[in-house]
Formats: sequence, C-alpha cells, structure tokens
Amino acid sequence: MLNFDFYNPTHISFGKGRIAKLDSFVPADAKVMVLYGGQSAQRTGTLDEVKVALGERQVHLFGGVEANPTYEKLMEAVQIARDEKIDFLLAVGGGSVIDGAKFVAAAVPYADEPWNILLSGGSDIKAALPIGTVLTLAATGSEMNNGSVITRKSLQAKLPFHSNLVFPKFSILDPAKSFTLPERQVANGVVDAFVHVMEQYLTYPVNAPVQDRFAEGLLQTLVEQGPLALSQPDDYDVRANLMWVATMALNGLIGAGVPQDWSTHLIGHEFTALYGLDHAQTLAVILPSMMHERRVAKREKLLQYAERVWNLRDGDDEQRIDAAIENTRAFFETLGVKTRLKDYGLEQAAVDAALKQLEQHAMTKLGEHQDIDLAVSRRVLEASL
Repeated sequence: MLNFDFYNPTHISFGKGRIAKLDSFVPADAKVMVLYGGQSAQRTGTLDEVKVALGERQVHLFGGVEANPTYEKLMEAVQIARDEKIDFLLAVGGGSVIDGAKFVAAAVPYADEPWNILLSGGSDIKAALPIGTVLTLAATGSEMNNGSVITRKSLQAKLPFHSNLVFPKFSILDPAKSFTLPERQVANGVVDAFVHVMEQYLTYPVNAPVQDRFAEGLLQTLVEQGPLALSQPDDYDVRANLMWVATMALNGLIGAGVPQDWSTHLIGHEFTALYGLDHAQTLAVILPSMMHERRVAKREKLLQYAERVWNLRDGDDEQRIDAAIENTRAFFETLGVKTRLKDYGLEQAAVDAALKQLEQHAMTKLGEHQDIDLAVSRRVLEASL
C-alpha cells in the first residue's frame, strides 16, 4: 500500500425525516443561499421542507442550476451572494447542484477571475463559504468529497477542481427523496457510482486488500441493487443502499493509498461539453473500450475483477478478461444506458472533435501511468463508435 493521508470532515445525517435537523446544523444567524436545480425540488415539497427547517433565518433561493452546472449560471449566484453578503450555502439536489455550490463557495471570496479556480484545479483557493447539502439523487458522491466539475459553455470546456475548503460541513441523505426521480436519472446514478469505483480500483496491485475488497463489495452492491432501483422504485431499502454506496464510492476511502486512473472521466467530460451527453452516458461508452485497450497494463486487476465481482473462473485468462468487459457493458445496457457513440448519434467527426479538445485542455497524459496519450485516446474512442 502506498503512503497516504486521509481527511474527510463531512457529517452525514442519513434516513427519513432528517431535513428537520437543518436547524441544528446551520448557524442560527446565517444568511443562507439555497441552490437547487429545476422544478422537482419545489414540486416534491423538498424545498418547502428546507425552508421550514431553516426557520427565521434569512434565505435567498437560487434555482436553475443545470444538470451539468455551468460557469455562466453559477456566476449569477456568485454575484448575488456577494451583493447580499451570504455566509452559508445549502445545496438541495444531486451532485450537479452540490458541485455548483462548491464553485460558488470558492468563487465568492476569490480575488481573481473565478475561472482560474478551474484552470488551477483548485490549488489556489484560499477561502470558501461553508456548505451543507440535502441530497436527492444518488450518483456522484459530491455530498462527501472535496471535488467539483464545472462546464463553461462559451469555451465548450468541462473542468474539475478540488480543495479541502469545499468539503460540505454536513450532508443530509434521505433515500425517500429519490423516489420521484425519472428512471434515466436513477440509471445514470448507478453507472456514475460504478465507474467512480472502477477508476480507483482497476489499476494495478499495490497490496491494498482493504481498499480492494471494499471496492469489490461496492461494485457487487451496485450490480445487485441497481436493477432493483428501476424495477422497485418505491423500495426504501433499495434506495437507501444505492444512496449509501454512491456516497462511499467517492468519499476518498477506497482511493486512499492506491493508484487511480480517471482517464474515462476526463475523456468523457469532452463529450458532455461538446454534445451535451449525460455524464454517465459518456462513462458507459468509454469504460468498456478503455478496459479493452488497457488490458495489458491492467491485466492483474482485470483478472481479479473478473473473478471477485463477476465470479468468472472458467476459460483462460484472456477469455475471462473478455467476459468481464462484456459483463460490464451488458450491465450498463441492462440499466438502459447505451454504450456506443452511435447510440447517441455521434460518428467519427465527434471522435476527432473530442481529441482536439483533449489536446487543447492538456489532457495528453492520462491514466495511472500517465501514458494515455492522444493516440491511445483515439483508439479507445474509435473502438467506442
């Protein structure tokens, strides 16, 4: 196992009716901006619950945060927060709203042009407003980590940043709040969480059995619970398990002390920025082809994945690796998330455009070995057509 430090200060309040606890989590004299997405938070009554729980605090509502939160929209929130002297942010929604709140938290006190937060990857963040979250969609794990991904429409750029200053102070996770989600969002959440685990697990062995077994358990849980979340949409226990596994997938635990990949995510970001594909759709397209392309570098972990996650023990090594890749693709397809670029109306021209974007964004040395250059990315994407 590699040397590591692990830090995660987020307090989790998990279960039914936990929104009422906001009163004890948010300072009594806070001036709160509540960020949310579309109309679902209002339609389902979640926003009203939040407002009641916040009591007499001064509250400013900011809606319309997109599924892929944009710099342009979030800068509106930054300006309001500065003008109104907001001192606490509360994100009500899924990972996109939470990611957006993290950017706003960092941008409000930021002295320079806030886009530099993304260009620096968050390394120059010196201060941030405190954040809390009310999670309504299990997917990204943003409710318990220090990362965010923001799109700038004018530049067709989607970039991540990280900072320990934007860890949520608390996150309220009520699985019942996910009952009304459309099937597409539920399926996307399963895929997103699955690939989060794979980016931290499917690299090379470093004698980290705790992280490996934890990751394999999360993957097995997603394979088991993901389809049930679609077929039994009102089952609280299924949604609870799904929400918790998505949080555990990206709160830092399984990635502590082990190499990480993230090439699938970084390549996928370009397709979201260019063509508006759902984040999870890009992951479902790229991961199987990436696994095949990297089957030599990832051989030991691929065989481990085949045996421990998919119970594949018959055939030779190459056959088991092939079967593990196909099982992964089939799992995504079973959830209704397509795994080929052509399924989304994209052809060779889209591959060329994405490669150009990767080059412009200096994404030319990706993966756990930093050896995924543009030629490798091209092979992966052409195999994904």
